[in-house]
Amino acid sequence: MAQINLLPWREARRQELKKDFLVTAALMLALGAGILLLGDRVVNAQIDNQKARNSYLKENIKELDKAVAEIRELQKRRNQLIDRMRVIQELQGNRPIIVRVLDQLVRTVPDGVFYTSLSTKGKTISIAGIAESNNRVSSLMRRLDASDWLASPNLDKVKAAPAYGDQANTFNLTVKIQAPASEEETGGS
Repeated sequence: MAQINLLPWREARRQELKKDFLVTAALMLALGAGILLLGDRVVNAQIDNQKARNSYLKENIKELDKAVAEIRELQKRRNQLIDRMRVIQELQGNRPIIVRVLDQLVRTVPDGVFYTSLSTKGKTISIAGIAESNNRVSSLMRRLDASDWLASPNLDKVKAAPAYGDQANTFNLTVKIQAPASEEETGGS
């Protein structure tokens, strides 16, 4: 029987398979690197696109912030103007009332009573004065209470003042301003 040596053929076949494997592995490695490089470029392009969109939005947001600040400043000015107009309208509307209240204060002063100071805070008038006697202070308070424009007189302090006479007193009282019902209905005209 003849002997056939298959070792060189097997060795050649192994070398060929090894060479095919290395070529395939190199091709797969190159293909993998190419896919990785392509994927990296796609992702970087998307990142650059998103950065461009973000910068565009930031620029527009800055412009809108400026516009919002300007609008707020205009609203603040508008509110200040409205407040000023309201104060002016109140002063215009109260002008005749002040004149009538001062007229009532003069008309209600009985003989023997002198005002030394008047001050107002809101709808309250504080009066300081000198009276010849306690009866004069009582008369003043009754007259103030009977007035159409003044209400709720409240005596805060009475103190003897012998420098002005034997029975003389200094006094402090407060009285509230109140428009008569007919004046409120017609709007103060």
